Formats: sequence, structure tokens, C-alpha cells
Amino acid sequence: MSQVDVGIVSYTVSADYIAEVGADFDSEAVDDAVLAELNRLVPAGVVVHRNGRAFADESVAAEARQIDWDALLKQIDVNQILADHPPRR
Repeated sequence: MSQVDVGIVSYTVSADYIAEVGADFDSEAVDDAVLAELNRLVPAGVVVHRNGRAFADESVAAEARQIDWDALLKQIDVNQILADHPPRR
């Protein structure tokens, strides 16, 4: 089934937030973990790629365009993800 572009999602953890917690985390691993969790939360047929582009199967494209990305991102426990990806040595 073909997919259509349904938008852009800014899912990466900001450097300011990482600086707030006071450590040098593996930001790439943290962003990958956030992306994986985000893709777990989206409806079937929707996927967010590493570049932030969101795509959906044509059958769910209208629904995907209505996703409240901020609300989904707030469901992700970034602090736990940071704890799971300790500072680089």
C-alpha cells in the first residue's frame, strides 16, 4: 500500500533540555529511543521517519493529519529515556 506525507514532527530532545539535566547524553541514541516510542504510539499505518517526516497509509491519511503530535510527545517519559542512555564517557 502506498503512503502519503502527512506532516513533520519535531521529536528530538532539545540541547537546552539535556543541558538542564546536567550531563552529556548520547543525543543520537536518545532521539532514536524517542522516535521508537513515538512510532509505538501512533495509529497503525502511520510512521515517523528519522528526519521527522510523518507518512501514513492512504487509508488512514486523514486521521494521521489530525494527530496531536504534542500530546503524543508528552506521553513519552524523556527522563526515563535519558536514564536508559547514560552520559557518554
